Amino acid sequence: MSLFRQLWLAVIISTIIAFVGSLSISIWSARDYLIQQLERKNNDNATSLALSMTQQDKDPVNVELQVAALFDTGFYREISVIDPVDQIIVQRVQEHTDASVPRWFTELFSLPSPPGLAQVSDGWKQFATVRVVSHSDFAYQALWEQVKRLVTWFALGGVVLGALGMLLLRTIGQSLGNVVRQATALAERRFITVDEPKPLELKAVTRAMNEMVGRLKSIFAEEGARLDTLRKKVNRDAVTGLSTREYFMSHLREIVGGENFGSVGSLVIVRLTDIGRINEQLGHLRTDALLKSLGDVLYASGNDRHGQRAGRIKGGEFAVVCPSFENPADAARDIHERMVSDWLPAWSNEIPDLFHLAAVQYQRHQNIGALLTRADEALARATSLGPNNYFADQSENRFSLPAEQWRTLLTEAVDGGQLNLAFYPVIRGDSTPLHQEGVIRLKPPGGDVVLSAGDFMPMAAKLNLIAPIDLGVVKMAIEHLRQGQGDVAVNLSAETVGDFTFRNRLIELLKTYPDMCSRLLFEVPEYGAFRQFEAFCDLARILKELGCRVGIEYFGQRFGEIGKLASLGLDYIKVHPSYVRDIQHSAGNQEFLSGLCRVAHGMGIEVIALGVQDKDDLALLGSLGFDGATGPAVPRS
Repeated sequence: MSLFRQLWLAVIISTIIAFVGSLSISIWSARDYLIQQLERKNNDNATSLALSMTQQDKDPVNVELQVAALFDTGFYREISVIDPVDQIIVQRVQEHTDASVPRWFTELFSLPSPPGLAQVSDGWKQFATVRVVSHSDFAYQALWEQVKRLVTWFALGGVVLGALGMLLLRTIGQSLGNVVRQATALAERRFITVDEPKPLELKAVTRAMNEMVGRLKSIFAEEGARLDTLRKKVNRDAVTGLSTREYFMSHLREIVGGENFGSVGSLVIVRLTDIGRINEQLGHLRTDALLKSLGDVLYASGNDRHGQRAGRIKGGEFAVVCPSFENPADAARDIHERMVSDWLPAWSNEIPDLFHLAAVQYQRHQNIGALLTRADEALARATSLGPNNYFADQSENRFSLPAEQWRTLLTEAVDGGQLNLAFYPVIRGDSTPLHQEGVIRLKPPGGDVVLSAGDFMPMAAKLNLIAPIDLGVVKMAIEHLRQGQGDVAVNLSAETVGDFTFRNRLIELLKTYPDMCSRLLFEVPEYGAFRQFEAFCDLARILKELGCRVGIEYFGQRFGEIGKLASLGLDYIKVHPSYVRDIQHSAGNQEFLSGLCRVAHGMGIEVIALGVQDKDDLALLGSLGFDGATGPAVPRS
């Protein structure tokens, strides 16, 4: 039995006991009082009649007239005049029953009417005895009316008490509900705080749980801050704040070899003319300031450009990978203008010949060594153009469409079944499957080229076609689940996180297939989750209520905000490949990833490695605490 029912039962039983007890006491007190009044009336009237007879003649006619006069003016059951030898001289009797009083009531609460007796004297002799007995019907009527009033008032009191009890229990219920909600959230790995209720006992429990949640969040935040500091120390150049060579090259390989971005982009190289001469001329401290200010400009060039990252390749050489620039001339022009306006004026008076800049185009799966060789050749061309100048080496895109044809292609692809999913396994350390990741593909009509999401999703975003594509992906995943076994994870674009129209359509779709929800996982890229964090929290809550699991992919770029995930109840995160690539040769990243796994596991979140290239890395990742892995090292079945 629930606590609320027990409380209600206690209130009802208490009310009934109080009602029955009070009613019983009231009825029996009223009954005793009425019996006493009947007895007094009988005695008084008998005495009065006897005194009147004593003072008058004792002839039978006179005696009968006095008895009749009293009998007719009162409510009597019997008036008798009895001689000393118990012979009745005069007797008047009237039997009467009040039909307004239920018979069961008169039988349950009897009201005896004790007779009143008085002596009639004739001189010094006893003439007779007067016996007066009043009817008890009026007493029953009075008692019955009293009971009805008591029942009415107790009924009204019960209604009022019930209403007050309902309000009280509702208040207690809300307080208990908050405690239960917090406990449920903890069980779901969501560390939330609730308002303290007014009842002292619940207040103490809630305060203790809030303090525990606060301590856990503080621990997660502190550990997150420590690991973020370690991440920056391992993967960022100490002087410029840009990515180190190792981390930048890992990121570049992921962009060129992966499918998260378009198949074509640009690589920009910036080389200071002579770092040794600059150091001699400016001194160590001012040279560091020059490098730091250049790093700030290059870092700022990637603001609001997903995937664009700058790194320090060596002493005076920097690189910026620009996935959003297909034309290297546009990328070179953008960064060159930033440097000329925000950095060069502060140093050009002292060092007129300060830098050269070159940009080249890359294509998916291109050899990184060949790409860097082309970049060196482009730098040589930039050098020939004079100080502080740039050169862009342009090449043809292997798949290109005029902008006006993209809408037709994508619209027809959504409606015509040209979109499909390619499935890649995600496994545990012992090679048992976790789930499959469904990755979207588009095959344009009349061609052999198959486009990955990075090739067409940026254009779909510009044409506001992301929502129907994402919804189509979910439909294809559900159809795959209906035909096979296991679980499937699908990606939701960052643009759909805050799209409430898409959300409503997604919910309607999932409610149509409730048995599929437990096998369906949704992933949102890290930058999309944190860019619209409140909307993502709301979306994650709704999906989890429907039985789906929710995760964040490409996690690690905003690790300092990991504390925000404590209230989400997230099921898993997939770590960015740039941290996983060449993990055997990076002790710093091993320490960082081991700490990341500890923090995530503390919040009940599984950790999965993305982009694993080497089978030998699987065992190492497992020892660091990873729960699963995916990538080229995991063969497709």
